[in-house]
Amino acid sequence: MKTRAVRMYGLDDLRLEEFELPEIKDDEILVKVMSDSICMSTYKLVKQGKKHKRAPQNIDTNPIIVGHEFAGDIVQVGKKWQDQFKPGQKFSIQPAINYQGKLDSPGYSYEFCGGAATYCIIPHEVMEMGCLLSYDGESYFQASLGEPMSCIIGGYHANYHTNKKNYEHAMGTKTDGNILIMGGCGPMGLGAVSYGIQFENKPKRIVVTDVNEDRINRAREVISEEHAKEMGVELHYVNTAGMADPIAELMAITQDHGYDDVFVYAPIRQVAEMGDKLLAFDGCMNFFAGPTDSQFKAEINLYNCHYTSTHIMGTTGGNTDDLIEANELSARGAIEPAVMVTHVGGIDSIAEATKNLPSIPGGKKLTYTQFDMPLTAIDDFAKLGERDPLFKKLDECCKAHKGLWCAEAEKVLFEHFGVK
Repeated sequence: MKTRAVRMYGLDDLRLEEFELPEIKDDEILVKVMSDSICMSTYKLVKQGKKHKRAPQNIDTNPIIVGHEFAGDIVQVGKKWQDQFKPGQKFSIQPAINYQGKLDSPGYSYEFCGGAATYCIIPHEVMEMGCLLSYDGESYFQASLGEPMSCIIGGYHANYHTNKKNYEHAMGTKTDGNILIMGGCGPMGLGAVSYGIQFENKPKRIVVTDVNEDRINRAREVISEEHAKEMGVELHYVNTAGMADPIAELMAITQDHGYDDVFVYAPIRQVAEMGDKLLAFDGCMNFFAGPTDSQFKAEINLYNCHYTSTHIMGTTGGNTDDLIEANELSARGAIEPAVMVTHVGGIDSIAEATKNLPSIPGGKKLTYTQFDMPLTAIDDFAKLGERDPLFKKLDECCKAHKGLWCAEAEKVLFEHFGVK
């Protein structure tokens, strides 16, 4: 059958093309992709081309389909998997399959498997590693956002704390502790706030820093301090650009205790060094932001590492359990992945949006692959709705949900474009 897909041929070379998919093998599954959110990791892939560790060396002749944050419907199941999967099932995918120690991954490495497509073929290794997951939520976009949410959840679970009695590590952020999310008013940071206020190791306090007042104002709209208080967490949004002494003022919020868990969401040396200085006794700093510079460095205080048991780690991606947790929490409304989304578009918007991702303001770019639609900011729906009935409906749906993308808006799009 034919598919339309965004394929990568090399450095900065993305093309939306229609081509024939081969018949699936007995150990493969054919899927219809419905939604695919664009990840900064794909931008890094496109900017590195063959130099990227997950990219095949023959992409100029055998291009790969990009996109790894995708969800949709199962269409056809090879004989090997017919006891586990059925046509018509909704699915989500964990792209970090780690099959036999290889780095191959959907959206990075496969000629016929990626999210920026109308249809694609899931290879056997994805199922063998338990990375094709049944999804029971109402909307597809929440399953697409399950992958970035799983990265956030993985960070929370991977942080750890020690004690002076034995060598056991207590996994997860510290219960009733202070969490600092630095550079946290972007899409991933807001996802971290949404998860943090309901995590089982519930903190006493979450402090979120940024240097952009517009981002801070939007953060307050989508996850308010009042809502966090209802959840039992004291939430602060702080603009460090306006502080005379950020270290002293951030410490003061904790009554000079410091922060038990620090997440660095911006790959900026000064931010990482500030996070290190703000750690409490036995504090754990997670360098979550992935730099593009392989020689990225920052100074840390090894005196504190020795005498006050501070420790630094980094996480990238989440595991399958994290994705299952993300999907379950989203399906029952315990977390709100929609806080990440600021733009929505169709399959024809993916290539240019990916190549220019850092220069497009706002948060997550969510795309639907079964139709064409320009990438559009949710904030622009109202103005566009003055002349276009579709955007008027979308604006009404989003305004009824704190200005956030929602299941109702997704249904409006599908009805408008005749997607079933």
